[in-house]
Amino acid sequence: MCERAVRGGARIIRAMDGRPIGVFDSGVGGLTVLHELLVTLPHEDAVYLGDNARLPYGPRPLGEVRRFALEVGRHLEAEGVKLVVVACNTATAAGLPDLQRALGVPVVGVLHPEAHAAALATRNRRVGLLATEATVASRRYEELVHAHDAGVQVVAVPCPRLVPLIEGPDPFGEETTQAVREVASPLKDAGVDTVILGCTHYPIIRPIFQRVFGRAVTLVFSADETAREVSETLARKRIENVEDREGRVRFLTTGEPTDFAEMGKRFLQLPVRDVERVTLAGAAPQAA
Repeated sequence: MCERAVRGGARIIRAMDGRPIGVFDSGVGGLTVLHELLVTLPHEDAVYLGDNARLPYGPRPLGEVRRFALEVGRHLEAEGVKLVVVACNTATAAGLPDLQRALGVPVVGVLHPEAHAAALATRNRRVGLLATEATVASRRYEELVHAHDAGVQVVAVPCPRLVPLIEGPDPFGEETTQAVREVASPLKDAGVDTVILGCTHYPIIRPIFQRVFGRAVTLVFSADETAREVSETLARKRIENVEDREGRVRFLTTGEPTDFAEMGKRFLQLPVRDVERVTLAGAAPQAA
C-alpha cells in the first residue's frame, strides 16, 4: 500500500506496511520491551507471544532455547508479521543468528542494542552484566561489547533469584532489595561504571537497582535501546505503517491466558485483554 502526500506542489508517494510487529519472550518479561515499542511507535500494530508453557528459559541448555525460539519465530511469521523482536535476552543469546537465517522477515534481538549503548556509556571501560545463567554462559554480551570496544572489561554475574522475586507477590520487598545487593556486590568491587540489566524483567525494579548502585553508575536496559533499533529498522526497510492511526495489540500465550493477563499488567503497565492460547510444536501444557 502507498500513502500519497502533497509537499510544495509535488506529489510524494511513500510506501506503508500495515502488517504487525511480532514480539516474543518466554513469558511476560518481554512486555517491558513491548511497552517501549507502543510508546515509540504508537501507530504500529503488534502481536506478542509469551511461551509461558515452557518458561523459564534461563536455566535451560542453549540448544533447547534455540529450538524454542525457532518454533516461536516461525509461528509469528505465520501470523503475518513484518518484523520479529526477540524480547528475551536468553533467546537472543541462544538463537538470534539462527532466527535471522530461518525467517523471511527482519529479526531484532535485545543484546546488540544494549551492548552498543554500554560500550558508548562507560567512561572507565568497566561494564557489569546482570542476567540469567544461560545468557551469562553464552558470553554473547562480551562478544558484542568487544565488537564496539575490545578494551572494555565485562564482569558478568548470573542472577537466578531475581526473576521469581519480580514475578512474586512482593517485587519491591526487602528480599528483592537484598538479592540486588548480593549480585551488585562483585560489580561494585570491580569498579564498573555502567551496568547492563540483561533481562527484560529487570526494568520493573529499576529504582531498586539505581538505589543500590548509586547515581554514578549508568544502567542500560534493553527496552529503550531495542525500541530505537526497531524504529530505525522499519524506516530503513521502508516497512513503516501510516502514522495517523492508533495501533492495535494481540496477545498470545502457550500457557494459561488468565494468568498471563493478570501478570502482564504489571509488566506492560497497560490493560492486557483478550489473550489467546496457542499451541506450538513441542510445547507441553503449563504446569499447574
